Amino acid sequence: MISPQITPIADTEQDLELTERLLAPDGTRVRHPQLDPFVADVDHDVLRGLLRDMVVLRRIDAEGVALQRQGQLGLWAPCQGQEATQIGTARALEDRDYVFPSYRETGVIYARGAQPGDYVRMWRGEEGSAYDPAELRVAPLQIIIGAQTLHAVGYALGIRHEGADEVAVTYFGDGATSQGDVNEAMIFAASYRVPVVFVCQNNHWAISEPVAVQSQYPIAGRAPGFGIPSLRVDGNDVLACLAAMRWALDHARSGRGPAYIEAVTYRMGPHTTADDPTRYRPEGELDAWRRRDPISRLEAHLRAAGELSEEYIAQTQETADAVAKEMRAQCLGMVTRPPLAVFDGVYAEPHTGLDRQREEYAEYLAGFEEATA
Repeated sequence: MISPQITPIADTEQDLELTERLLAPDGTRVRHPQLDPFVADVDHDVLRGLLRDMVVLRRIDAEGVALQRQGQLGLWAPCQGQEATQIGTARALEDRDYVFPSYRETGVIYARGAQPGDYVRMWRGEEGSAYDPAELRVAPLQIIIGAQTLHAVGYALGIRHEGADEVAVTYFGDGATSQGDVNEAMIFAASYRVPVVFVCQNNHWAISEPVAVQSQYPIAGRAPGFGIPSLRVDGNDVLACLAAMRWALDHARSGRGPAYIEAVTYRMGPHTTADDPTRYRPEGELDAWRRRDPISRLEAHLRAAGELSEEYIAQTQETADAVAKEMRAQCLGMVTRPPLAVFDGVYAEPHTGLDRQREEYAEYLAGFEEATA
């Protein structure tokens, strides 16, 4: 459908000019003959819903950071600045589709119906995989960079064999595109024409390395080399992200094989709460991206149309605060299993090797009790 311009990226401004968008940074609606048909049904009610989703997501993210700083979570992977990419693409999905996320897709699991406790369970180190994968139709959050792309393609191959009417969708960052797993997944997906959508959230920083070090050309330009059509979209434009995902899903669901989206956005916070971005991020870069804030952009569009009241803004913030409050309550109320319970359910039948490991671990834990006695 759309091929990214294969031109070296000189700076951020040029980078953004090489993206497709429907809402300019100031909220102005931009006409796009290829994307407009995919959002022809989107009215102001839908846009207000997308705004609410992004506001709630940002509040969830802020609460996650606070809980980690207060010692309630071992780690948190912030997604501030990436709300439009996650909400826009996730709200385009059908219930029957299956998602294979990385560790930063808080907004995706929110859109798929996650409950307040689901956002923190894994980061707190509690039992379970954060949520019920079967209920949300979202695979467990993946820490290994890029591994989920292979899982998505394998699942998509199953979809093709069964003739099911669903699509596998996988999310990953710009840093993951340098991993062999991602490229191998794309080769396999193209070779077997499986119904999978690759969503690259190009947030400009792979931990502490800028995207320009890994790719001096648009990342979406790689996909056609594998035989996969791609679209490079402004990731801070929630309407364009919704349209792009609808295009990709239509392509994959109609039997034409995989599709690829590069959403150009920005990670406003650290890579994780164990990171200090001030050590590597150029001065002034964050301020420049704050002026392209995805929430402010949609707010400006709705205000200009006279479709955003102060009452709605207040209600949205109340909703966001209520979700965050329940998230905190769920986190603080979690009861950690006894350490030795880690051996329960490993095998269906008793195993002497496992018994020996349990005894050794019990002795190890007892050593801490003796040291504090």
